[in-house]
Amino acid sequence: MSAETGWLPDRIYRNGVFESGVAMFADSSGRITRFSSDPADLAAARRLPRRALLPGLVNVHSHSFQRAIRGRTENRTSASRDSFWTWREAMYRGADLLSPDDIYDVARMTFLEAAVSGNTAIGEFHYLHHAPDGTRYRDPNETALAVIRAAREIGIRIELQRTVYVRAGWKREANPRQARFITAAVEQFIGDTEALQAVTVDDPLGTASVGIAPHSVRAVPIDYVIAIVAYARSRGMKVHMHVSEQPAEIEACLAEYGLSPVDLLDRHGLLDSSFTAVHATHISDGEAAALGRARSMICACPTTERNLGDGIGDAALWAAHRIPICLGSDSNVQIDLLEDARELEYHLRLQRLERAVLAPDLDPESLSRKLFASATSVGAASIGAPSGELVEGLAADFFTVHLDDLTVAGSDATSLLAGIVFSASRAAIRDVAVNGRLIVEDGRHRLEEQVVQRFAAVQRRLWGKSL
Repeated sequence: MSAETGWLPDRIYRNGVFESGVAMFADSSGRITRFSSDPADLAAARRLPRRALLPGLVNVHSHSFQRAIRGRTENRTSASRDSFWTWREAMYRGADLLSPDDIYDVARMTFLEAAVSGNTAIGEFHYLHHAPDGTRYRDPNETALAVIRAAREIGIRIELQRTVYVRAGWKREANPRQARFITAAVEQFIGDTEALQAVTVDDPLGTASVGIAPHSVRAVPIDYVIAIVAYARSRGMKVHMHVSEQPAEIEACLAEYGLSPVDLLDRHGLLDSSFTAVHATHISDGEAAALGRARSMICACPTTERNLGDGIGDAALWAAHRIPICLGSDSNVQIDLLEDARELEYHLRLQRLERAVLAPDLDPESLSRKLFASATSVGAASIGAPSGELVEGLAADFFTVHLDDLTVAGSDATSLLAGIVFSASRAAIRDVAVNGRLIVEDGRHRLEEQVVQRFAAVQRRLWGKSL
């Protein structure tokens, strides 16, 4: 990039409204330096005709390897009742087939699809640490580094949420299909995490970081959770954790500790503003109050929760307790964060038989702004990304929407955000930039053909075997 680069779309979204006749400029490091309506600046900026420019979407919770099983679990099994738990066994079988090279190719495909869908940052909840039989790789971060390399090649920002998994569950026998997830000793997990941090801290573009993720209270005993959260806090790292995704998880936690998952975490002082509870699908009013008091966040994954039959997260309850809500693509059965944003509201409409459930006031754009913030600024806060808004000093991470796309055509300045949040298809997204560098132009990524071909080759090789 030259000393300063500028872009001039027909409309730009900042401070909660769309403006026209405004150019945005960024410096050589990719940070936004200024906005200008000066004729000389408008003439110097790169013209983006018939485009609306918005802050990039932030996808907080992804398991990239699960992209490999898309379309291969949508069937009944021999179980009397198909649920998350039957799907999970199929997912484990799929995970066991993946080599580190496969994990890299599948991650590239996931991040490519995320990028062309307007995502500029992603939180990767990563727990495929070892070989399928549990043997440690020579470099214990081999698979994590493969995922980070995949993100860098696509150009997307990543927080690698290094996930700890210790057991199959309280009083449950070890599951051999979980062997590649398991790190039994706290000291070993922290040592491996330190080694990974040492690599990412020198990232020249600042696009890779490391977070900590106890998988769940089901998979990690509370003493282990306490130890690694203390470590994370001492390093200023974000903490993400599956919380109350399934009723069975809550029942097991009550049996082991006499407390629900949120109450257990609260009792031990583990909830704070750096903590994001992923799913929180089955929490009570009291648990929501605890998360709200702690200023913790909730990451909803509506597409996955719908796909797996997890249940509907009560976003109205969360909002009542002023819990910031962000979004994730989770199992990557579909990667469309705007769809997740609208589902957050739509699922409540189906449940409550009313409309505009999450609208905070009578302003016609308030609901759209709230849902769009979940997909952008709240997500950026959850993973510590320097983005999520178009503000001086933040990264020039953005995407554009074609104003003549069939799904948004005819929108004016006051209806455009609602049109994008509730109606836009992914095909409407045309350009995507991270740190001011375009990684998608006119709907295409430069590596798209190569990435798709390699992913297709992995799929052909894997699925000679069956789930």
